[in-house]
Amino acid sequence: MSEREPKPKRPPRAVDVAAAAEVSIATVSRAFNSPEKVAPAIRERVLAAAKAMGWMPHAAGSALARRRTSIVGAVIPTLDNEVFAAQVGAMQTAFAERGITLLLSCFNYNRDQAFDDVQAMLARGVEALAIVGEAHRPDLFPSIQARHIPYVVTYSHRPDSPHPCVGFDNRQAFRTITRHLLDLGHEVIGVIVQPTAGNDRVAARLDGVRDALAERGLGIRPQHLCEGEWSIDFGRRSVRAILETEPRPTAVICGNDYLAVGALLEARAMGLAMPGDLSITGFDDIAISRQMDPPLTTMHIDNHEIGRRAAGYLLGCLMGGTPSPPSPPPPLVPTLIRRGTTAAPAAGNAASGGIAGRG
Repeated sequence: MSEREPKPKRPPRAVDVAAAAEVSIATVSRAFNSPEKVAPAIRERVLAAAKAMGWMPHAAGSALARRRTSIVGAVIPTLDNEVFAAQVGAMQTAFAERGITLLLSCFNYNRDQAFDDVQAMLARGVEALAIVGEAHRPDLFPSIQARHIPYVVTYSHRPDSPHPCVGFDNRQAFRTITRHLLDLGHEVIGVIVQPTAGNDRVAARLDGVRDALAERGLGIRPQHLCEGEWSIDFGRRSVRAILETEPRPTAVICGNDYLAVGALLEARAMGLAMPGDLSITGFDDIAISRQMDPPLTTMHIDNHEIGRRAAGYLLGCLMGGTPSPPSPPPPLVPTLIRRGTTAAPAAGNAASGGIAGRG
């Protein structure tokens, strides 16, 4: 640019408005963000100067100045699973009614990714967080607490948890499923679950199965336990592997309905009839579980209610105006839905299984 060419005019700033109105920059900020704290005559002078210059406060800057961004974060493993999609949908509806935007992170079961996403959300000024599960990096929750940001853990609930939780007792839910099969007479039971590493919900579910079996003097044989991706395909591969071992299980417990659907499809491809030859259970009660032939025995969880309760708790923290946060809501109680994939084992299977399943 030559010396003769005029320099481009910079846009007006708050300092220019303050100079024109003969007030401090702080007064300009208050005139827009807390007008009730500024004398009417001074406020009108500031507004007139700003209008004459065409200046408006930066929305993000004013939000930070007021320590309000009207943004809440939700940190979930994936949106591929309708379970988490239902939670997010219910939360978004509840927050939208209060003019709050929901910022979403999918960490794909990667603890480092979850930590990085939470740090990015905190840097953007989220006012509250909902995080699926407790099994995260040890520095994740302290980093939130250091900011004094309200948060809630979803899909998990332990009486001794140090975190506010909105969810259900995963361990107790799978005790219930396992007892259902035991009461039918099954003693040799296979288990197909999602990865337990970094997933406190799945680890608790597996503990629940072991608890119920131990009550009857039973256990899970290593060849009867498959752990891997939560997919229909893994359910198919796993049930075939389990059923090709001895003693052959008469029932299979699956960590979710996707695994159970895969197990059901593969067992039928192997020429087995459900529940006569094999009983199968799922978890979550997703839509497809009711459409299978036979319909899947599973546990029903109101995932929308988890989202509603999580949003309600966080809104209570943000809007309550009290020094202490509200108490988290009581845990949800999953409901066992008995359908067509569970029944007593055939007499011959029950007799052989009873001996092999113990010890």
